[in-house]
Amino acid sequence: NGHAGFLLSCYDAKLSYDSKTDTFQARYSPHVRQTTEENISWDRLRAPPVDTCSYDLHISNSLFDLKPGDHIEIQWRRNREFPYGWWYGVVGHMESCNGNEIHCRCQDTDTVMLEFKQYPSSSRWRKTMINRENHREVGNEGDGFYGGIRKLYNQQEISMWQSLWPKQVVE
Repeated sequence: NGHAGFLLSCYDAKLSYDSKTDTFQARYSPHVRQTTEENISWDRLRAPPVDTCSYDLHISNSLFDLKPGDHIEIQWRRNREFPYGWWYGVVGHMESCNGNEIHCRCQDTDTVMLEFKQYPSSSRWRKTMINRENHREVGNEGDGFYGGIRKLYNQQEISMWQSLWPKQVVE
């Protein structure tokens, strides 16, 4: 959509193949401002990671396993009329933790810090916290809504996301 922050996101789309360029055209939800993207290469396509409809909250089954350094995908949508997309992030340390592995107790807390390191530390998009025990859709109309989380266990999935990493931090 022209914003580098969206490089680390994934949305459902209807695709058409252009055999002349060996690329695809994607048509996104009619709710999205720019609904068409062209010249999409094969390496930017993937099948949905779960069987959850893009309008439904994914039921997270790995929240109690999350610890700092884990790679995740989290559902995000602009407002409740939009479908969810998947955003890449990592589990971070709580602000009360100094990050020392020996003393870290972040995995034992009810709250999980999620980080989106493609954004500068001053950005409102850089961090969010979710509740392990009572996680549901959280957010507001100004910042959007976070939904279900899936922990990434497969190095191939993690590498795919990292290959899309922006060359510089997104402002």
